[in-house]
Amino acid sequence: QVQLVESGGGVVQAGGSLRLSCAASGRTFSTYAMGWFRQAPGKEREFVSAITFSDRTDYTDSVKGRFTISRDNPRNTVYLQMNSLKPEDTAVYYCAADKIPYRRVIVAGEYAYWGQGTQVTVSS
Repeated sequence: QVQLVESGGGVVQAGGSLRLSCAASGRTFSTYAMGWFRQAPGKEREFVSAITFSDRTDYTDSVKGRFTISRDNPRNTVYLQMNSLKPEDTAVYYCAADKIPYRRVIVAGEYAYWGQGTQVTVSS
């Protein structure tokens, strides 16, 4: 059974940093795309960042230059380093994993597996 467990969320002041982690279990994820999404209260879930099996990365425009996605395949873990955080980054952040190998995926509906989410709150 595939499981994704996020950690690293919390409360931080504007301008601060957090690093989210997503630990995957149940299979090897090195050949699959992994992504981060977020959902703020009253809003739809939105794409934040994704990384392919070959370490190609994508970011939504609002986080470019501030967030960095990376993966550690031996640890089956993907990270999201978030710097220069803004109040508008406040949301529940979700990790996602693809089930078809060797793809680039940035659409939520294409991801098969999801974590439970971790809250990120940025105070002004």
